[in-house]
Amino acid sequence: MKNLLFIVIGLAFTISVSAQQKQPGWKAPEKYKTMKVTEKGDLAVGKELFNKNCKSCHGAKGLGDGPKAAAMKTFPGNFTADYFKKYNDGELYYISFVGSGEMPNYEKKIADEGDKASVLAYIKQLSKAK
Repeated sequence: MKNLLFIVIGLAFTISVSAQQKQPGWKAPEKYKTMKVTEKGDLAVGKELFNKNCKSCHGAKGLGDGPKAAAMKTFPGNFTADYFKKYNDGELYYISFVGSGEMPNYEKKIADEGDKASVLAYIKQLSKAK
């Protein structure tokens, strides 16, 4: 009976962890799929804005392990995961600033397009880390 209990607990843990690693299901509208971010962005500015606005859910390294993440209904995403690296500029823009569900809209909070480009540049840098 103990062995069965350990198997059930192990299976539940595996399902829980794998569910958190899946793509959050973002589907950007067509206009964002072809959008290009033309500004280069400043990594220092991007890091500052990320730490102020994003780190609490996404974590310092973009792994989705920020202090607020545990209380969320959906996993905030792992910027180093393969699914995340497949997003293009426009999709990242949509995800990061338009938001959906538990991801709030940041279009007014980070209104300057140069600042948005900086946040995206910083997020892209985090996505390259492993």
